[in-house]
Amino acid sequence: MSEFLQFLFSGITVGATYALAALGFTLIYNASTVINFAQGEFIMLGGMLTFVFLQSGIPMPLAILLAIAIPALVGIALEKLAIEPARDAEVVTLIIITIGASLVIRGLIQIWLGKGAHTYPAFSGSEPIQIGGATLLPQSLWVLGITALVVVALWYFFSRTLAGKAILATSCNPLAAKLVGINTQWVLLVSFALSAALGAIGGVLLTPITLTSYDVGIMLGLKGFVAVVVGGLGSGLGAVVGGLLVGVIEAMAAGYISSAYKDAIPFILILFILFFMPRGIFGAKVTERV
Repeated sequence: MSEFLQFLFSGITVGATYALAALGFTLIYNASTVINFAQGEFIMLGGMLTFVFLQSGIPMPLAILLAIAIPALVGIALEKLAIEPARDAEVVTLIIITIGASLVIRGLIQIWLGKGAHTYPAFSGSEPIQIGGATLLPQSLWVLGITALVVVALWYFFSRTLAGKAILATSCNPLAAKLVGINTQWVLLVSFALSAALGAIGGVLLTPITLTSYDVGIMLGLKGFVAVVVGGLGSGLGAVVGGLLVGVIEAMAAGYISSAYKDAIPFILILFILFFMPRGIFGAKVTERV
C-alpha cells in the first residue's frame, strides 16, 4: 500500500505540471486552432529564469514573479512577430512556426546558461511528510495547491470577466466575435501571454523536485500535448484531468513495470486514446450532416 501511495504522490505531482502545460495548449488552440509546440520551452524558461534571478541575489518572491512575467512577454512576442504575420497561412505552417520558435528559445538558453542542470531550494524546506508509509515532499504540496488555485482563477476569469468571455466567444466563432466588436487580435495576444505564464508556473514549481536544463521543455511539452489529446483538445477540464491521468499512469508504469519505459508510456497512452476515443475523454461530440 505504501508503495502504491508513493507512486501516486509522484504521479499527481508531475501530472499537475502536465495539466498546466495542457491548459496552455488549450488556451491557444481555442483562440487560434494552433497547437503551440513552444509550450514546453515556457516551462523550461520558468525554472531557468528563477534559478538565474536567485543566483543574482533577487529575493525568491520577486524572482518567481519575474520568471513568470518574462515568459509571458516572450509569448506575446511569439504571437506578434511570428504568428500574426503568418495569420493567413495554413494551420500546419503555423504549427511549424511554433516548432521553430521552440528551437530558437532552446538554443538561446543553451548559449546563455550552458547544458548543465540547475535547481534551487524548495519553497518551504525539504523535510518529507510521512503519509501511510509513503513520503510526500512539501514542494509537492506547493505544486498541487498552486495548480488548484490556477485552475480556480482560470474558471473565474472565463466565467465571470468580460475579457474571459471575449476569449470564449472568439474560440466559438471568430467571425461572429469580430462582428460584435471583439478585438480578436487582442484575444490572441492575451491567450499567448496566459499560455506562456501557465507553462512558466509549472517550471517554477517543479524545478526544486526534478531539476531543470535547457532541454527539459522538450519532453514536458510533449507530455503536456499528450494530456491535451487524452483529455480532449479544447476542453479545460479535459486538460486538467488528462494531465493528472498521464502523470499517474506514467508513475505507476515506471514503478511496477520499469523506469526504462517511463517516457514511452504517455505516447502509448495517446495511441490507445486516439484508437478508442479520437476526441479524448472530454472532447466535444461533433455531428456532421451529409
